[in-house]
Amino acid sequence: MLVFKSVDELQFWLDQKRSEGHSIGFAPTMGALHRGHLELVKKAKSDGDLAVVSIFVNPTQFNDAKDLEKYPRTPGKDMELLLSVDCDAVFLPSVEEVYPPGKEYSVAMEFKGLDSLMEGAFRPGHFAGMASVVWRLLEIVQPQNLYMGQKDFQQWTIVHEMLQQLGSPTHLVMCPTVRETDGLAMSSRNTRLTPEMREVAPIIYQTLMAAAGWLQTYPVSEVVTMALEQLENAGLKPEYFCLVDGFTLREIENRDSSTFVVACTAAWAGDVRLIDNAILKNQEA
Repeated sequence: MLVFKSVDELQFWLDQKRSEGHSIGFAPTMGALHRGHLELVKKAKSDGDLAVVSIFVNPTQFNDAKDLEKYPRTPGKDMELLLSVDCDAVFLPSVEEVYPPGKEYSVAMEFKGLDSLMEGAFRPGHFAGMASVVWRLLEIVQPQNLYMGQKDFQQWTIVHEMLQQLGSPTHLVMCPTVRETDGLAMSSRNTRLTPEMREVAPIIYQTLMAAAGWLQTYPVSEVVTMALEQLENAGLKPEYFCLVDGFTLREIENRDSSTFVVACTAAWAGDVRLIDNAILKNQEA
């Protein structure tokens, strides 16, 4: 596994590999890796790509400087994990490498309200920063395939829209959320859960699964109410629970008003904020 810290060195290697006939699969991350991230690498490898992972804690997508400061950084452990799944290259750039001084790197896309719903309502500016850094990293790596996890579904939707709007040749691949045996979605935040909240947290996934059944019988508004009550009764503090169209992120009117229905939620487990989602219907696949 090769490690690159400069754009020029990474691009020289990538150009050489392309000339040899290799395709490039790319997974952008902010480090603090877990098994969910490793599945992105495995998927790239199984698709026949060279797997390239970036580890870059992007300052432009944190609306709170304290969150940026607290974000876990575990480069040694991350390297061991990536080696274990035969990752081909890791890009570990500085802020100056990604955003050279004197240049503007905001992405020229129309968000169509995708950045102001759900997570966007609670994390202003987050998705503009996320889209800009993903576009910048794509500019650097120029992969055939971009691998992102379903867990950050709103992020996936915005990147999907960005690639379409800007005519990118890169193909976006969604990899299913990787879960603990009790259903809790894997996240670097899980390590911060108290033992008590770790016991409670799986109710998030259980509620998402229950919503799929409820939607067959009850109106959308009742499903949302039932889900919020179940999360609250378990001891969590939900911020939202939405049933949305997977491409527009607009709340659906009924189960037949969209061919791509996703249940999305965010809830506080003590002082740890967890997000999760489940695809309830997808006739687009």
